[in-house]
Amino acid sequence: MDCNLPAQPAYLYLLNATTKISWKTATALVVSNMVGTGVFTSLGYQLLDVQSTTSIILLWLTGGFLALFGAFSYAQLGTHFKQSGGDYIFLSRIFHPVLGYLTSWASLVVGFSAPVAIAAIAMTQYLAPFGIQESNMLAIGIILLVGVMHSFSIRQSGRFQNVTTVIKLAFVLVLIGLGIAYTPAISANAISFRTSWTQELTTPGFAVSLIYVTYAYTGWNVAAYIVGEIKDAQRGLPRALIIGSILVTILYVALQLVFLKHASQEQLAGKVEVATIAFSNLFGPSGSRWVSFFIAVQLVATISGYIWAGSRVTHAMAKEHSLWRALRPVNSLGIPVRTVWAHVFISIALTLTGTFEQILLYTGFILQLMSTLAVASVLFLKKDKNSDNFKSPFYPYAQYIFILFSGWILAYTLYDRPTESLIGLGIIAAGLVTYFFSKSEMKEG
Repeated sequence: MDCNLPAQPAYLYLLNATTKISWKTATALVVSNMVGTGVFTSLGYQLLDVQSTTSIILLWLTGGFLALFGAFSYAQLGTHFKQSGGDYIFLSRIFHPVLGYLTSWASLVVGFSAPVAIAAIAMTQYLAPFGIQESNMLAIGIILLVGVMHSFSIRQSGRFQNVTTVIKLAFVLVLIGLGIAYTPAISANAISFRTSWTQELTTPGFAVSLIYVTYAYTGWNVAAYIVGEIKDAQRGLPRALIIGSILVTILYVALQLVFLKHASQEQLAGKVEVATIAFSNLFGPSGSRWVSFFIAVQLVATISGYIWAGSRVTHAMAKEHSLWRALRPVNSLGIPVRTVWAHVFISIALTLTGTFEQILLYTGFILQLMSTLAVASVLFLKKDKNSDNFKSPFYPYAQYIFILFSGWILAYTLYDRPTESLIGLGIIAAGLVTYFFSKSEMKEG
């Protein structure tokens, strides 16, 4: 059903009309959100259960296809509603306000805040070779700095995102180029095209490994959260989502092959710092220190993207639920500064609690669940044959494939990692309580 909730005030459309970002900046946002900690850390966890290189490649290609199919769906949803807010707008309008509220609540508490915390924690780990021993103060300082950069105007946010994304892409491309050009410095590397890969596909370990992969691909939908800030969104949003997803898939597969080429399975299995290990073998301690340093630096773009997009989801919720009325105000250039800083402070709190792997798993579980609901909503979207809105290729099969794979991943994660899965469900349940409290306030108001 369609819910006739209040639209964005007209003055904000006029205010932002001259300050919207190009599809290239939106693509930079997608790439920077996707290429974060996951691609540099997931392989070590995957090798605990999956050893065949064929299985590893299939994992990352599967994640890429899921991201692409999801991008098709979000492009159609975003060009239909044309409002910033992403899942909150889609689920509220198509299904029921409670689902939109829960996805926004999850985004505020962990969906966009936890990836910021994970990236900040990972930054300090990658800076350890420079004498920085997982400094919470450094992680907090970086988060605060990025929050400041997104507190003034869309133009400043766009410029900051573009610069940090260029640094990120240049580093990744150099890393891939060096990894391909040089021969391995070890006698036996982790590349193994063993025939057991067919058996590995049916194991719980393969499904759980997909959670790490899908977390690494998290961010493929981020441009849809700020669709109201994109020029010519009818064309710009699909370009950003689809081109970003395809580009990142190519980069991800290439990076995993480089890591496997320059390290052994024994060195990588169960380790977080897989990129540092691989390039330490290749260039020695001094060379790997700089690889580690630039991995840390490129994470600034990831932190930036999540704070930017997450604040828009929360602001969309705040405008329609009185419990969060304190987060409604925007500055003179239409920036929801209060929601930016809400995400900053929650991210800081998360950096001080939980382990890297635990935060990654329950965040991945929640994000997978919410994106699955959003993709499913495309199947219930009212069709307008005369509209020039983007239409999803392979509809409805792309959506069915996404939903089936996501359901499989979620079920195996719940089975194999019940603690983290229940933490995720508990966070959503807590949001349900605040939703009903918010509804009562709305009635009273």
